[in-house]
Amino acid sequence: MQNNAYVIEANWKRKFIPIWGAQIFSLLGSGLVQFALVWYITQQTGSAAMLATATFVGLLPDVLLSPFAGALVDRLNRRVVMIIADGAIALTTLGLVLLFAFDRIEIWHIFVVLFLRSLGGTFHWPAMQASTALMVPDQHLSRFAGLNQALRGGLNIVAPPLGALLMSLLQFYQVIAVDVLTAVIAIIPLFFISIPQPRQPDTQTRVTPSSVMRDVVGGFNYVKRWRGMFMLILTAAFLNFLLAPSSTLMPLMVTQVFHGDVWKLSLLESILGIGIVIGGLLLGVWGGFKNRVATSLIGVIGIGLGVLIFGLAPANWFWLAVVGMAVTGFMSPIANGPLQAIMQSKVEPEMQGRVMGLTNSLCMMMMPISLLIAAPVAELVGLRVWYWIGGTLVMLIGVGLCLVPEVIHLESRKPSIQTQVVPTENVA
Repeated sequence: MQNNAYVIEANWKRKFIPIWGAQIFSLLGSGLVQFALVWYITQQTGSAAMLATATFVGLLPDVLLSPFAGALVDRLNRRVVMIIADGAIALTTLGLVLLFAFDRIEIWHIFVVLFLRSLGGTFHWPAMQASTALMVPDQHLSRFAGLNQALRGGLNIVAPPLGALLMSLLQFYQVIAVDVLTAVIAIIPLFFISIPQPRQPDTQTRVTPSSVMRDVVGGFNYVKRWRGMFMLILTAAFLNFLLAPSSTLMPLMVTQVFHGDVWKLSLLESILGIGIVIGGLLLGVWGGFKNRVATSLIGVIGIGLGVLIFGLAPANWFWLAVVGMAVTGFMSPIANGPLQAIMQSKVEPEMQGRVMGLTNSLCMMMMPISLLIAAPVAELVGLRVWYWIGGTLVMLIGVGLCLVPEVIHLESRKPSIQTQVVPTENVA
């Protein structure tokens, strides 16, 4: 079994499943901490500005540092990168636990911790995704991408009520300490399981600011030469621009349009999460069409349809808004999973950190920009308009890309200049 001429071991499940399974615990711990800290900031400040600042601080590392983190992931031992990233996140959280335990906490402490935790994730995510490409056979990448989407959706459903339950039973610092434990669980398999590592030429063993910058530029040039991939990444960033405000404006839609309360909002969020779980599980079992780009574009069209249905729902037809959120959630893994699998299977392993870092940076960059634009637009022309425009444009983009040969046949049209592919070595 091979991905990009790299041989996948026959017993790949024995190595990959423990690492993948341990990461689930880490995601659960992160979800608990996120819920607890947002609730704490809400209770202590009651300030929307503070909550917005917390979100912005958490986005900064992804926006500013993802391309550089991806370049470093391509040069360094990915297993070591994951250990250090998870360990740093655990130590940062432990520091927060001590501050809460000794009643020395300040709001700015939380902002610093959110930044550092996000920084660790900026390194961990491309390292894990790039490692997956060398541990899982190509035909199973879409399935695991779908399962990842389902798990994230499930954790989004489970983490808030579990966090609320733990906060009713434990001290606040004890709730946060759960994340330290889950991070340790995620690290343990990495000490005992080897991860395939692309062997770099001797000229790439030294890590200097100039070498990292060259790698970042090289990653951008690699994507730019691959026209279909370049178009798809730019499209993903623009879709983030169109869709990011839909979740932010949802509470206002509930109160101002559907005249609802927190229970209607919680129902919409739960339905969205349930849709993600079902869509992810379907992709995990099915794997998508042979043409993974076609699968992804069908998901994109479906997301646009769901957003449009939500925006068109009359005030007294709240059930239609629920249907819109269910469609949006269901189609999200169908859109995202195959794209992730394409990057893992078709981008050379020694380039994956850079490509994924660049993609993550561009997509995350769109979120604060779109929120800054969406707020005044909603004030001027109403909340629904953003859903109408966003949903319609997303559907049109999905249909339009189906007619672009460079995109629809992306997997068979590689960059004009290839990087040299060398055999894998297992690094213990």
